[in-house]
Amino acid sequence: MSYPSFFDIAKQFKVIMLDSYGVVKNHNGLIKGADKTLAFIRNEQKLFRILTNDASRSPQQQVDKYVELGLPGIHLHEMITSGMMAKHFLEQKITSGKIAYLGTENSADYILQAGLEHIAVADVDLNNIDDISACVFLDDEGFDWNIDINKVVNLLRKKNMPVILANSDYYYPVSHNDIAIATGGVAKLVENMLGKKFIHFGKPDSQMFMYAYEQLIQDEYINKNDILMVGDTLRTDILGGNKFGVKTMLVLSGNTREDNYESQIRSTGIIPDFVCKSIME
Repeated sequence: MSYPSFFDIAKQFKVIMLDSYGVVKNHNGLIKGADKTLAFIRNEQKLFRILTNDASRSPQQQVDKYVELGLPGIHLHEMITSGMMAKHFLEQKITSGKIAYLGTENSADYILQAGLEHIAVADVDLNNIDDISACVFLDDEGFDWNIDINKVVNLLRKKNMPVILANSDYYYPVSHNDIAIATGGVAKLVENMLGKKFIHFGKPDSQMFMYAYEQLIQDEYINKNDILMVGDTLRTDILGGNKFGVKTMLVLSGNTREDNYESQIRSTGIIPDFVCKSIME
């Protein structure tokens, strides 16, 4: 089957928003040709943003990681993460007590810089939780799945508190054929078990899109018709872009596979404006 060219479609827009994992990089590192695609975007004098649900690193660490992978030239203001949105929320809304978290210490150090003490769920004493004022799901690594998921369930059963999900992804690819459960999948399990509703950040929710849009219109006139959102996952990237009112492109280089993308579109009802093989073609 032949697909339209990413480059031909991208020429129609002033702003290109790209998901990170599965679009620009994957489990092997940088997707081959991503550097040429970024050069094309720059040469066409288009604006560019990466919108990622990866809350495990700060924006600066994300940029540094791309340099390490062989893709220099991404500026800090061009990197927008779900962790940034969670951090802003915590700074404004949680003003006292400790924040318990599931995730790596690295992700906690960035996101929980709200002036409050943070504590890994593993270190929480369930018999002494009066000073814990919020709980945050940050990353799928950095904790014992056999012990700490049960522990966070019991923490949330014992005390009612805001629960923040910094990464809404249910899963992510770890090889060409296999996936692993992401933070959003863990949080969804706990939400369903407890009958609670967590505060979600990251695609498909609109906070990152709105943050990027408000940033863009400060410098020049941009409307939503000028923006193309490119992603590899219907439920996050494409649904988020559709809800925000921008054009969307599904690429088949990550979570969504070429052999079943049509059935996924039919079953979910999430319809991209364009389908391309990758951003390198």
